[in-house]
Amino acid sequence: MDLASALQRHTNSSTKNTRASRQFFESGIVIYRNNAWHKLGDDSWQFLESLALSAIDNGRIDIAEGCLDHLTAGFPGSSRVQCLEGILKESRDGPEPALRFYQQVLEADPSNSTIWAREISVLRKLGKIDLAVDQLSKFADTFYTDVEAWLELADIYASQHQYTSALQSLSHVLVLTPQNPFYVLQAGETAYSAQDIPLAMKFFLMAIEMAGDDNDDATPPPPTGITMRAWYGVELSAARLEADPTLATSSPSKTRAPEHLPRLRKLARDVINSAQAGRQDVESEVSSRWLSR
Repeated sequence: MDLASALQRHTNSSTKNTRASRQFFESGIVIYRNNAWHKLGDDSWQFLESLALSAIDNGRIDIAEGCLDHLTAGFPGSSRVQCLEGILKESRDGPEPALRFYQQVLEADPSNSTIWAREISVLRKLGKIDLAVDQLSKFADTFYTDVEAWLELADIYASQHQYTSALQSLSHVLVLTPQNPFYVLQAGETAYSAQDIPLAMKFFLMAIEMAGDDNDDATPPPPTGITMRAWYGVELSAARLEADPTLATSSPSKTRAPEHLPRLRKLARDVINSAQAGRQDVESEVSSRWLSR
């Protein structure tokens, strides 16, 4: 690839605001080797950062190191450059040296949220779960509106089968993003794992309503995606509550179980069967068209 083509590809990818790491690296390395990144103007530093990351993805540590040298010279002490240096250390030297680097940076600047997040990620990779949870809890309390931090904390707890703690973390997510049905569904599935079946049922029904499948028809339309999972949750929860009525009165969250459980379970089963039948019809039609060619 010549320089002109590389610059044109970079311009197109920047305009579309999309890039695949391999494709970006193929054009970016041509620009870099011809020392033409200066021609990108205000975009030159972003280009070096992106090229360094794509170089790491593609195993070209030498190119990443060169980009980092330019960025360090241009922005000494920058937290973004420090983060890039840490990511390079993770790939080149391994997690332990990277962890020591992150901890040194945090000793000098405890409020560096980017480095703090990387430190937590490395702790988790190293299997130091207790330390990761401790640091992530402090991080989420400090940067309360960081939804990703609460989600990761919930994920760590769930991976350790601490579903009640995971549900508590998700409660903060629901406060911060109350209109996202996927997080409501996640809360329902977590509550189910935590054995709070009435609360799980409540979240599943909320997810169905929020996703837009609630209407005035006698039979709801076949669900897909989030609503399909939520209807499965409704059926499973209703079955559990019917099989063990004590679950309705032993909710840790004091949530009341809905009335008419048999009817609700039947509705969920009918909706799921309808969706499955519809999918089979579509698959049959596609197969018929393909065989008729």
